[in-house]
Amino acid sequence: MLTIPLNSGGSSPFSKQPPLYEQIYRYIRGEIEAGRLAAGEKLPSKRALSAHLKVSQNTVETAYEQLTAEGYLLARPRSGYYVQRLETPSRAVQAQPPALPPDTPDIPKPAFDFHTGGVDTDHFPFSVWAKLTREILCEDSRRLLQAVHPQGDPTLRAEIARYLREYRGILASPEQIVVGAGSEYLLGLAIQLLGREKRYAVENPGYPKTRRILEGGGAAVVPVELDEDGLRVDRLRRSGAAVVHVTPSHHFPLGTVMPVRRRAELLRWALEEDGRYILEDDYDSEFRFSGRPIPALQGLDTADRVIYFNTFAKTLAPSLRIGYMVLPAPLLAVYRRDFLFYSSTVPSFEQHVLRRFLQEGYFERHLSRMRNRYKAQRDALLGEFARRDPSGKLRIQAQESGLHLLLRVRGLEEAAMVASAEAEGVRVYGLSAYYQAGTVPAREGGAVLGYAGFPPSSTEEAVARLAKAWAL
Repeated sequence: MLTIPLNSGGSSPFSKQPPLYEQIYRYIRGEIEAGRLAAGEKLPSKRALSAHLKVSQNTVETAYEQLTAEGYLLARPRSGYYVQRLETPSRAVQAQPPALPPDTPDIPKPAFDFHTGGVDTDHFPFSVWAKLTREILCEDSRRLLQAVHPQGDPTLRAEIARYLREYRGILASPEQIVVGAGSEYLLGLAIQLLGREKRYAVENPGYPKTRRILEGGGAAVVPVELDEDGLRVDRLRRSGAAVVHVTPSHHFPLGTVMPVRRRAELLRWALEEDGRYILEDDYDSEFRFSGRPIPALQGLDTADRVIYFNTFAKTLAPSLRIGYMVLPAPLLAVYRRDFLFYSSTVPSFEQHVLRRFLQEGYFERHLSRMRNRYKAQRDALLGEFARRDPSGKLRIQAQESGLHLLLRVRGLEEAAMVASAEAEGVRVYGLSAYYQAGTVPAREGGAVLGYAGFPPSSTEEAVARLAKAWAL
């Protein structure tokens, strides 16, 4: 007879112990797998085992049935339950799980990392966000459970339209705005809207993920080089592209600001043929440290050829995953005809909290604080570099706006800059990585340093290490 240790508290719904039938099931399964119950051996009847263990027959029957369903036991009518023969590695080749790549590359973490994707989360307005969250839950809880408009909550879109009008020079109605889970999702939606059969141009160098998103959406992508004024429109004409993705207010990673004459030339290109469009990514235009913010290209567009993209990832936090695009009126009609069946990809709750955050002026105040914070961090970096580089070997670009710097060292190639910095425990990113493969110009290179998420307390030591690595 099987003597199975049972915890009778397992039958209580408040106990952390498994139910009695599961304890019986686990014990017998373990005995079979260990070979202590041999193949062909008959188990006690349900009545006998239930009497021995002082449990109900239903409990034993449930355990036996589960073991039978999984192939550990064989039920023979009017005979009882018998242990099934199990295949072991010596009798059969066991299936092995496929080898999967790790979630992230196993790259050792450096002491200091100037990656470009960070933001200063230490200064996120947690107390304000929590207050608004509580108020929304108390005042509008039922509305939060209802489906939101596919383009986003109308009151949030109205606040975004107001902000764009006052701070970016964009005249757009709330109806033209589509709220979505980040600019990457919205860019994918734009590909469907404009058509995969078109050829799309991207800046070269540029943000690598943009090209990957476009290609992942089924579009043919062609790189177009830049000069000191931004994307070269003459090369764009030769590319055969009908759509171009640009970052005119602050190019990533060169930091170029496209002047108005080049913007006008780009808009003329869009008008030369039907079906041409400009995708304007305004990813960090809020952080300009001298002079007034550069107006958006969309504000110069009088022919409905610019689709404007922005996100709250840099201004608030990447994890919020809230972005938006502004569609020209003709494309809005196509979107509403063909794509309004898509549900909103941003939860109603987060949209309502963000709407209040904008509506009550917290966003503008937060931007002002963060602009000062990032300017101080940039100035600290530049000051340390100046102190450590008395001979002037460093050349620094992209200083006036945005959240990264581009550095070059006289007499030192990019690969040596990156490798020597890594050897000193500081990770910087080579400019060549932002060029499409095989298109890096001769003698072009440098190191890209993002500082938005870099702790100010580490600036002095990190720059000291870079000065040592680069022999400044």
